[in-house]
Amino acid sequence: MSTIFSKIAAGEIPSYKVAETADYYAFLDINPLAEGHTLVIPRNVEKDYVFDLDDDTYAGLWAFAKKVAVALGRAVPCKRVGVAVLGMEVPHTHIHLVPLNSEADLDFRKQKLELTPEEFARIAESIATEYGKLQ
Repeated sequence: MSTIFSKIAAGEIPSYKVAETADYYAFLDINPLAEGHTLVIPRNVEKDYVFDLDDDTYAGLWAFAKKVAVALGRAVPCKRVGVAVLGMEVPHTHIHLVPLNSEADLDFRKQKLELTPEEFARIAESIATEYGKLQ
């Protein structure tokens, strides 16, 4: 099985990468709830459900997501970075990191932002720069 997220992490499908390690990959959601809405995935494990991950992958995913969230919060003005694990739309475990200024900002039913490729690239670069400072 090769999910769209596996293809993104492998570079087979373009993405707006914000951070990566050998085991994890973070990129901008192309249908964002807010500027900076980022998806964090395990790179080499294609499990549909987060609680089906082995313990090491699960712990590593959350540790990586924490660093990405810190970078995201520094790059995109917000009160908090919200976290959601829905996993209904793509059969590959992924964590949503969403800049929040109110609880209503994490409503997946609301209309998604439409950003230009230039806006996506600028946001991704800003988060990536902040992530790099954490290393």
